[in-house]
Amino acid sequence: MAGQKTSLRLSSTDDDRRISILNSNVLTPNRHAEKLIALVKHYQPDLLLTLESDQWWQDQLSILECDYPYTVKIPLDNLYGMHLYSRLPLNHAQILYRVREDIPSIETEVQLRSGEWIKVFCLHPMPPSPTEAETATERDGELLIVGHQIEHSNETCLVFGDLNDVGWSKTSRLFQKISGLIDPRVGRGLFSTFHAHYPFLRWPLDHIFVSNDFLVRRLRRLPNIGSDHFPVFAEFQYHPAAEAIQPEPEASAEDKARAHEKIEEAEPIHQQAQIKYTENRKG
Repeated sequence: MAGQKTSLRLSSTDDDRRISILNSNVLTPNRHAEKLIALVKHYQPDLLLTLESDQWWQDQLSILECDYPYTVKIPLDNLYGMHLYSRLPLNHAQILYRVREDIPSIETEVQLRSGEWIKVFCLHPMPPSPTEAETATERDGELLIVGHQIEHSNETCLVFGDLNDVGWSKTSRLFQKISGLIDPRVGRGLFSTFHAHYPFLRWPLDHIFVSNDFLVRRLRRLPNIGSDHFPVFAEFQYHPAAEAIQPEPEASAEDKARAHEKIEEAEPIHQQAQIKYTENRKG
């Protein structure tokens, strides 16, 4: 145990291995962009992910691009728009459509200040509801497709977004077993993010999952910005020695078979548009 404590001791040089994320489902008709901008300016995240963001939101958030020169922009009017703003360099950025032609996700590499690269997945799968999908098949399938990809890549990574599922559901637990990622909320609280307007009816639908070589420095739910979701802010420390005290969830043969079944039920389409990140740096 003493050796583990020593191995997890951080030095000032480890600051270059930190990464912070602000994740916010903005609600498309919400017109309080100034509230989100104020949170960004206060918390100064390395990555900002907005969900349900359309062209109006893209125009409002353009003020941030002097500080966030690397962007992936998908303005949509169907409640599945998505924008990623980054202070850190991006590489091999892709917009992917895994189960529906009009529901995108983002996959990219992000370079830490230390020069090391990590993988990032940004997701917003369709929820089961009478007005959208009658079952959770597509949501579950998209999440497990990503889990299966992570399982076979063995990369340091983060997965975050509005996953439209609670962390204790069978699918969320299956995703963790397949991917080997951990939920930083465990032991820290629920951090319920939806519904922002109903204090007695809230669920944790906005998630950040991380590989076990990350330590949690900060995790908090942020104030309401006028959306039906609260934003979430998290800061992590990349520290490979943490693997010694944070074992990965493990999938059994039965888990893997169930995941494969759910992926096939979702009828993945595997469409993608390879893009280079947008760099807005001037001069």
